[in-house]
Amino acid sequence: MKSIASFVLVAAAATLSAPASAQFAKPEDAIKYRQSTMFVMSQHFGRVAQMANGRIPFDAKAAADNAAIAEGISKLPYAAFGDGTDKGNTKAKPEIWTDNVKFMAAAEKMQGDMTRLVVATKTGNIDAIKAAVGATGGSCKACHDNFRKE
Repeated sequence: MKSIASFVLVAAAATLSAPASAQFAKPEDAIKYRQSTMFVMSQHFGRVAQMANGRIPFDAKAAADNAAIAEGISKLPYAAFGDGTDKGNTKAKPEIWTDNVKFMAAAEKMQGDMTRLVVATKTGNIDAIKAAVGATGGSCKACHDNFRKE
């Protein structure tokens, strides 16, 4: 069952990334795109995390708005990990391409955590938001630990 799910995940990623990778004229464009989307996602997630950690005042509407933006953006960067984008100005580890199933599973986990963060922010309950921020931050860190060079 696990191998079937892995196959479906890889097939879906390949199918969805084919049209997107065609949009990049050069590998450098894809690298810049994915870095930009990751940066914007981290900025919006970071605002929610700062509220959850008491570093900035809590604003329920701003938390929900920023979480929703981060969730939407969380789906964008993965199409830009196509052929030839493993070289150049990138912090991506080779494991993204050699163990793409694990990489895409990590991406899917983070996206699920982002969705749960959106749900938590809609409650306005700071404790629920803190828990969701912790889970989402953990999935981001796990992916960076495994797939990003420092």
